[in-house]
Amino acid sequence: MEQKNLDIYGHKAIPWSRALKQLNAGGRGGTYWLATTRPGGRPHLTAVGGLWDDGRVYFTSGPGARKSRNLAVDPRCVVSVSLKDLDLVIEGRAARVTDAATLRRLAKAYAAQGWPATVHDGALTHEFSAPSAGPPPWYLFVVTPETAFAVATAEPHGATRWRFTRRRRGSVER
Repeated sequence: MEQKNLDIYGHKAIPWSRALKQLNAGGRGGTYWLATTRPGGRPHLTAVGGLWDDGRVYFTSGPGARKSRNLAVDPRCVVSVSLKDLDLVIEGRAARVTDAATLRRLAKAYAAQGWPATVHDGALTHEFSAPSAGPPPWYLFVVTPETAFAVATAEPHGATRWRFTRRRRGSVER
């Protein structure tokens, strides 16, 4: 992993472990925001039910939702979340998850947060979801971090960029 200190006030670089500890603890329940690009180039930003799991961000979206349609054309995206003491931005590429074991694992993670989704025909379903997800079924997407930025909102302050290197099987160095 490459790290660059972006702070202009003399603070040390923020270690990735600080962000990772908060992400692995479930953040503070903050809203995840997803930015995609429409086919004509206009940006699209929406809140998503994000989960951090195994070094990646997961979220759901209906096949007809704007974010799903945007990602079908251009998988590059940005995910942002405010953690306990960091504002974090993650750049990467979204991919639809179709692996049954991963779908089941993430359905359990969503259920633990209060949304008891189930797996059906390669997607998640339940009687309700966020209005921005569109009608069921909901595809599960995963974003593997390529670059991340953090600005500390509490001591110790700082601002840092991380660039991740890929390992086999699409994982990232942590």
